[in-house]
Amino acid sequence: MPRATRFSRLTFGQAIRRQRETLGISQEAFAEMANVHRTYISSIELGIVSVGIEVANELAGALGIKLSNLIRLAE
Repeated sequence: MPRATRFSRLTFGQAIRRQRETLGISQEAFAEMANVHRTYISSIELGIVSVGIEVANELAGALGIKLSNLIRLAE
């Protein structure tokens, strides 16, 4: 049986930050692209909050990747 991964809201947030920074996008610009508030992006990237599937999908779309790929990056 496969081992469980260490996926968490922190690893998810870290994956988002890495992708955002790789693209050279500020938190403010990224928040606008994903239709959320900038402080919410900060909280997500720091692993303070959990996001629903709809928001996660918007974040992935703003990064130009599929949600499944974003999740893989966070595992």
